[in-house]
Amino acid sequence: QVQLQESGPGLVKPSQTLSLTCTVSGGSITTRSYSWSWIRQPPGKGLEWMGAQRWDGSIAYSPSLKSRTSISRDTSKNQFTLHLSSVTPEDTAVYYCAAYYSGTGTYYWGQGTQVTVSS
Repeated sequence: QVQLQESGPGLVKPSQTLSLTCTVSGGSITTRSYSWSWIRQPPGKGLEWMGAQRWDGSIAYSPSLKSRTSISRDTSKNQFTLHLSSVTPEDTAVYYCAAYYSGTGTYYWGQGTQVTVSS
């Protein structure tokens, strides 16, 4: 069973870069047919997919966030990381990391972490 855990600061100042790390257990981030996503949910709004890195290292970003988003990974630590630059209060949200296994169509979710952008 794949398990994911987000970590990072809960408070970020406007114009700074938000950085979150997702630590994966129960499976390798390089396992074929997996993709590893970042998803957020602003207060009172729906889920927003931000981007994902596939098992082979290829990356896709949401067009609306592409200019400010970067996803990377550390295979030695079995972690993947989100960087969101130039944040504003509108980036306040619960941020989730999630895994998708295309072999079975199964999603695995982290518990989510609240990030507030405020001075």
